[in-house]
Amino acid sequence: MSRRVIVVTAVHGPSAGFLPEAHASLRAQELPPGWEWHWVIQEDGRTDEVRPHVPDDPRVTFRQGRPGGPGVARTFALAHAEGEYVKILDADDRLTPGTLARDIAVLESDPAVGWTTSRALDLLPDGSTAGFPGDPDDGPIAPGAVLDFWQANDFRAQVHPATLCMRRDLLLALGGWMALPASEDTGLLLALGAVSRGWFTAQTGLLYRKWNGQATGQPAHTDPTERQARMAVVAARARALAASGWRYPPTEQP
Repeated sequence: MSRRVIVVTAVHGPSAGFLPEAHASLRAQELPPGWEWHWVIQEDGRTDEVRPHVPDDPRVTFRQGRPGGPGVARTFALAHAEGEYVKILDADDRLTPGTLARDIAVLESDPAVGWTTSRALDLLPDGSTAGFPGDPDDGPIAPGAVLDFWQANDFRAQVHPATLCMRRDLLLALGGWMALPASEDTGLLLALGAVSRGWFTAQTGLLYRKWNGQATGQPAHTDPTERQARMAVVAARARALAASGWRYPPTEQP
């Protein structure tokens, strides 16, 4: 029987047109022998805007649900995610060749690593890409390191939450994504980093699309009052998890 990595995508009407490009990046993935991917696309709502853009592929499952934001949509998608590992792919982004194989290789080689991230490049409207200085070294990320960096750098993590691949049981143990209108993926990243060791792959794993309709580009996302409240609860959750003494896997000592 094939082993499976689940790719989870939250989508709404404005981003649905990018799904064929995301699908093409998945079809270009070459997995290790005995592995397969399954793509769960969860619409944040019930409209007629998304379904026409969903690829006709038996490896793709499309579901709709009550609107609640991307974190709610991704968590809903877990009901249809039967696999050992969960990979994030936003509807408007693209994986680079080899990404899934690299993620699987890391998680298979070390049971003490709970999650992986990789380098991301901005994909600009003209098709060019832009990187960022300050990526960590290729290798393990110690528990607590992401929170420390994030707090010391104006709430900006040194790794990108849109590149996460994680163990499904760890994701479920943490309750999925945070119940926030934004930064729900950052909240998950910090929670993962509070209780488990991660891994950063320096090879580019994601093209992160920049376009006018993306949620992070809207004025509400940078409203200072809301942003401060989001950051406060994200930090509080990560600190509470770290203080609990629980670690993943449970047999690993802090």
